[in-house]
Amino acid sequence: SAVCGDGRVSAMECGEKSAMRSTSGGGEGSLDRLLPSVNTGLSPRKRTTSQCKSEPPLLRTSKRTIYTAGRPPWYNEHGTQSKEAFVIGLCGGSASGKTTVARKIIEALDVPWVVLLSMDSFYKVLTAEQQLLAAKNDYNFDHPDAFDFCLLAHTLRKLKQGKSVKIPVYDFTKHGRQKEWKTVYGASVIIFEGIMAFADKDLLKLLDMKIFVDTDSDIRLVRRLRRDITERGRDIEGVIKQYNKFVKPAFEQYIEPTMRLADIVVPRGGGNMVAIDLIVQHVHSQLEERKLRWDMAALASAHQAQPLPQTLSVLESTPQVRGMHTIIRNKETSRDEFIFYSKRLMRLLIERALSFLPSQVHTVQTPQGEDYEGRTFHGKRITGVSILRAGETMEPALRAVCKDVRIGKILIQTNQDTGEPELHYLRLPKDIGEDHVILMDCTVSTGAAAMMAIRVLLDHDVQEEKILLVSLLMAEMGVHSVAYAFPQVKIMTTAVDKKVNDLFHIIPGIGNFGDRYFGTDAPPDWSDEDMDEPSC
Repeated sequence: SAVCGDGRVSAMECGEKSAMRSTSGGGEGSLDRLLPSVNTGLSPRKRTTSQCKSEPPLLRTSKRTIYTAGRPPWYNEHGTQSKEAFVIGLCGGSASGKTTVARKIIEALDVPWVVLLSMDSFYKVLTAEQQLLAAKNDYNFDHPDAFDFCLLAHTLRKLKQGKSVKIPVYDFTKHGRQKEWKTVYGASVIIFEGIMAFADKDLLKLLDMKIFVDTDSDIRLVRRLRRDITERGRDIEGVIKQYNKFVKPAFEQYIEPTMRLADIVVPRGGGNMVAIDLIVQHVHSQLEERKLRWDMAALASAHQAQPLPQTLSVLESTPQVRGMHTIIRNKETSRDEFIFYSKRLMRLLIERALSFLPSQVHTVQTPQGEDYEGRTFHGKRITGVSILRAGETMEPALRAVCKDVRIGKILIQTNQDTGEPELHYLRLPKDIGEDHVILMDCTVSTGAAAMMAIRVLLDHDVQEEKILLVSLLMAEMGVHSVAYAFPQVKIMTTAVDKKVNDLFHIIPGIGNFGDRYFGTDAPPDWSDEDMDEPSC
C-alpha cells in the first residue's frame, strides 16, 4: 500500500472536538445508541505498544502470507463501484481470542486482499486534563466514549467502498496518536475487531456479518494474567485488582449485552473450528454472488464504429513522428535503436501533454527592464504515476521536463485464468489527491490496466479532471473504454491503431514494448498490458 503520513479527514475533527466526558457520573445498563455512560473509578488497561493490525501485507498465517495475490477489479465498465467489500465484525471481551478467530478465518478463506482492522487504533486524542488522569490510572479507556466512533465509521465506510484510508496509530504509552498514519487500501474482505465493535449504530449498519467470540471469563482472566505478567512486567495482585475493578464490570455492562446483536456466537474462540468453517462457507457464498466478471469481448464490441472521443489528443503525425514509428514498429529494429527512438517519442509526447495542464498569465521583468507577459502552471503540484513495468520507461522523459516532479508506481497484471486485470503493487506520493497526475503507460490495448490505474487514483482522492493518461500507442478499443468510463480524463498518445486481435494484442501494433525495451523474452501468450515485477 502507499505510504502516507499524518493524514487528516473531516470525520476525525468531529471525534477530536467532542471532548470525552468525565467518568465520574453514574452508569446505566441500557443500549440506547449503544453508548451509555459508565460507572466511576474504573482504571484503564495498561498497554505498552501501539496495535495497528491494518496494514497489508503484514498478516501472516502458519502456512503463508496473505494479501500477496493481486486485487481483482472492484468497479464495472462504467468506472463506478460495482461491489462493496464484505465486512465481518468481531466482538468479544478482552482476551477472548478475537484476533485468533480473525486470523483463522482469513487463513481458511484463502482469498486475496483481506484487511484486519483493529478498534485499538481509534482511541480518541486526550486533552491535557485527561492526560493527567491517564498518568494516574484514573482514566477509563474501556468506556465507549474512549473511542472515536466518528472517525471509525468514516474509515470503515470508505474501506467498504474500496477506497484508500488513513489509519491512526495510537501510542498507548503516551496516550495519543503518532504523527505518521498508516495508509490502507480497500479489500475484498474486511475483518473489524474490537471490544466495542457492536457499540455504535452507524458501525452496525456497515457490518455484513456480526460474530461474537464468547470465551469463559476464567480463561480470559488467565490469558490476561499471562500476557500482563510476561509481556508487561506487572504483578499478579495488580492484574487481578484491575480485572475485578475494571475489566469485568465493563464486560458485563457494555460488551456482553451486545451478544444479542450477533449473527453467530462462537464459543471457545479460535479453537472452535466447526464454527469457523461455517463462517467461511457463508463468506465464500457471499463473495461468489458479488464477484465481478469482466467480459472483454463485450468491452471490445461496445464502441465499434463510434468516433474517437474529444478527450483524446493524438500527436501530429509529422514525417519525423511517422519515421520514428516506422523504426520502433519494425521487428528487425535492434534494441539500441528501439530504445533511442522510443525515448525521442516519449519526450515529444510528454512535452505535448504538459500543454494540457492548467496555466495562468504571469508577468515577469526581463534583464532589459521590460515586462513580459507569459504563463505559469496553475496548480499545486504535478505527479507522474507509471504503470509498471513498461510505463516506468517514460519517467526519465517526465523528469527531464518537470523539475522535482514526484513519481508514483502501480503494478497491474492480467490474470491468465480469468483475463481480468489485477492490482499487485501500489506506491503513491503523499497527498496525491491535491495534484495533477500524468499517468504513464507505453501501450494501451483493451484499456483494462489503464482503467484500474485511474480507479486507484480516484480512490486516492485524485480528481478525475486532473488525470492525464499518456501512452505511446493505443488501440481504439482502449481509447473508447477509458473515455467511456472516465469522460473527464484527458488522453494523449502518438498514434491510435484500429484493431485488437482475439488475444487483445494491438494490430498492427508494436509488439511487447517492455520485452523489446528491457531485452527480455516475451512468453508465447504475451499481452501488451501484462506487467512484470517492479524494478524499484
